[in-house]
Amino acid sequence: MTLNETIDRLRAAHLMVRDAHEWDALSANLRGAYDANDEDLVEQLQQPYVQSWRTVTHYVLRDTFDAAGISVTEPSHPWGIATLTANGVSREPLLCRNDQLDALGSAAASIGGPRLLTFAEAMTYYADCLAPLLQRVGENQPQNAT
Repeated sequence: MTLNETIDRLRAAHLMVRDAHEWDALSANLRGAYDANDEDLVEQLQQPYVQSWRTVTHYVLRDTFDAAGISVTEPSHPWGIATLTANGVSREPLLCRNDQLDALGSAAASIGGPRLLTFAEAMTYYADCLAPLLQRVGENQPQNAT
């Protein structure tokens, strides 16, 4: 399976759950809760938001990732979608900007919390994480002799 095919399936699966505007609205609402220092609202919004991304990746896309030779396990980062592994290489797409991570890998408390990605940004980051995994899978598949 090619990178473009995998990304198309990834995008379609997430858009079956919510359209891009709904994903972006959830990010904006959560960002607003952080900006307002509303810990109750952050707690109320964060878990379902992150869990939605994880559920699509772990369950809806299971066959897609299996077909691509990519295993999917739990993320290590609180804003991680999943840990994706192929041939000893692992990547963890996140829902926040990568430059806001401290040395311990936690979301930096940069005035109000992490800068969450829009749907388009999350898809781009996801594709960037998948590219080396799919490349490694392709390199390790036997070539057909003609």
